[in-house]
Amino acid sequence: MFVEQGIKPENKFSKYIVGSLLVILASLIGSIPFVIAIFVKVISEHKEIPNKGEDLMNSIDGNLALFLMLLSFAFALVAFYFVITLFHKQTFLSVTTSRKKVDWKRILFSFALWSIFTIITTVYSFYSSPENFVMNFHPVPFAILFFISIIFIPIQTSTEEYIFRGYLMQGFANLSKNKWIPLVMTSVIFGMMHISNPEVSKMGYIIMVYYIGTGFLLGIMTLMDEGMELALGFHAGNNLISALLVTTDWSALQTNSILKDISDPAVGVDAILPILIVYPVLLFILSKKFKWTNWKEKLTGKVSQPDSIINE
Repeated sequence: MFVEQGIKPENKFSKYIVGSLLVILASLIGSIPFVIAIFVKVISEHKEIPNKGEDLMNSIDGNLALFLMLLSFAFALVAFYFVITLFHKQTFLSVTTSRKKVDWKRILFSFALWSIFTIITTVYSFYSSPENFVMNFHPVPFAILFFISIIFIPIQTSTEEYIFRGYLMQGFANLSKNKWIPLVMTSVIFGMMHISNPEVSKMGYIIMVYYIGTGFLLGIMTLMDEGMELALGFHAGNNLISALLVTTDWSALQTNSILKDISDPAVGVDAILPILIVYPVLLFILSKKFKWTNWKEKLTGKVSQPDSIINE
């Protein structure tokens, strides 16, 4: 009954638009220190202001750039909390899960499962194609990266999950009174949010299949499990481990990681494989672990009206 927890007569879809704009505004305010840091750097060195994402990240120290970029998500998450509790008058738990309390075991299981998979595939890529990588490890910068990452990357990923799999999932359910439209809309919007990433300009728009497909994966997790815990763990594991293990000169997230991928970016089987094989296998594992049933109803069925919601 996760999406039904937001079904209220007063929760018109226009409120979700206003709430989203307030969160975006908070994020923009949180990005001001990043902009100031870039201006100070380029002015002091008499350089031109970068106009590309990867150039922005390279214009100041990598760890500082990462911290300032992620800081905007902390502002957004605080704003989101007040939008939910004051504007929508819902509990924060109601946009997290349908359970009586957050199931941290689910979060940790999903986090560990995807982290282990990411580490294994990265190690395999390194040993199978060593010419594509160079060692990028420096103890002090990496230690700083580690502490920034374990605090702020979960904030970043949680903010995105709360907005898409929590807030907008319930918002589109209020609008459509079914589950398939929220699933489709949040997945597509989540994918399109990445369209300005440097990866898209390097690889082409076909990479959007991966981003939108990942949105569908996270949405299916949320609807089938009646809560966001698995999506929260997966997203945090994906971004955190990736930030610590591998970086490139052209990706949206450039870090002082252990390895640097120096290969020419191109969309290949490694970008499409997760959508066709890896994600379905992951969903199968989760379905067996958490005993998911009634897939059609949970993914495409109608949502209950406010007067028929059953509190579990």
